[in-house]
Amino acid sequence: MKCPYCAYLESKVVDSRPADEGASIRRRRECLSCHKRFTTYEMMESLPLVVVKKDGSRQSFDRNKVMSGLIRACEKRPVSVNTLEELVTEIEQVLQNEMEREVSSAMIGELVMERLKKVDEVAYVRFASVYRQFKDINTFMQELNKLLEDRR
Repeated sequence: MKCPYCAYLESKVVDSRPADEGASIRRRRECLSCHKRFTTYEMMESLPLVVVKKDGSRQSFDRNKVMSGLIRACEKRPVSVNTLEELVTEIEQVLQNEMEREVSSAMIGELVMERLKKVDEVAYVRFASVYRQFKDINTFMQELNKLLEDRR
């Protein structure tokens, strides 16, 4: 590891501990030349995900898009931003674990709805109405009836 102070290429690890809830490792290093200490972070490399849209076009997975959809659905609802962040991280992790580099937008939508239903039912219905493009009040009522049946 190159020292940020003197650019010497050799250093030793003085301390190592998990960071970001185990998603990365924080290492304190000491330069073998100037003896100054610096911190590095090591994280697992993840392959980029490509989202296949309904029209067949492809774009890179963007967790911010998922987050903005959740924020819109949870507007004026008692759902914390931390909870939404956890949902997005969980969804991204599920997608990474699938080991498929291409994922359909439909699969992402279903994962979002599945998790949102457990967090806030009103936000779930809001998200579902946009995602499933409810055409009329009957489709809306069918979704509400399904939600009521699941509660029982």
